[in-house]
Amino acid sequence: MTPSDRIILALDVAGEAAALAWVERVGRRVGLVKVGLELFVAAGPALVRKLRQRGIGVFLDLKLHDIPNTVAGAVRAAARCDVQMLTVHAAGGAAMLAAAAAAAPPGLTLLGVTVLTSLDAAALQELNLPSTAAERVVAWARLCQRQGLGGIVCSAQEAAVVRQASGGGVKLIVPGIRPAGSTTGDQARVATPADAIRAGADYLVLGRAVTAAADPEAALEAVTQEIASVAGGR
Repeated sequence: MTPSDRIILALDVAGEAAALAWVERVGRRVGLVKVGLELFVAAGPALVRKLRQRGIGVFLDLKLHDIPNTVAGAVRAAARCDVQMLTVHAAGGAAMLAAAAAAAPPGLTLLGVTVLTSLDAAALQELNLPSTAAERVVAWARLCQRQGLGGIVCSAQEAAVVRQASGGGVKLIVPGIRPAGSTTGDQARVATPADAIRAGADYLVLGRAVTAAADPEAALEAVTQEIASVAGGR
């Protein structure tokens, strides 16, 4: 992969017009674009199909979490939109994850979401989840891998231990990326692009670090160069 192939641009916007404007502006400089809950609820499968018609790869980040049959049906529906990546939540359990994996056709990489990057140790304690964030992430990552998922979503702080635990058999997608000197916003477990790549990330998800920058093109180029400086042959 080239450095730009490793970047997933989060289209965390309110509607189709804004999403397509960002795609026209920087969509060819990234590997994929992320369509999350807000945009998908606003614009739906029609927008995803428009992106695919333009040759843009789509990471559909819906974090599916429901009974196995419902999630399997949602995976099949997403596959009909020709998306490249789709998230399900590891907390749904083994049966749900297995059903999702069985429903996914070749070419669709299912990603297991572990502990959200907005959650810190205090939040996990409030949720009564045992163990540290890293231990919970590794446990859920192993569960996802056993059920046949092709990738894991985790913070850079857990990427190295997940990479070691998975034996390199899954792709690691890391959100919460913040270039040095930028604000963290509502993220609790963040990292710079270089730190995330060094930790074993295959893909980096960038949203406000680019879209809220004074010069988005320059911000994206800086991230691309930072990835190139540490990625080497990975």
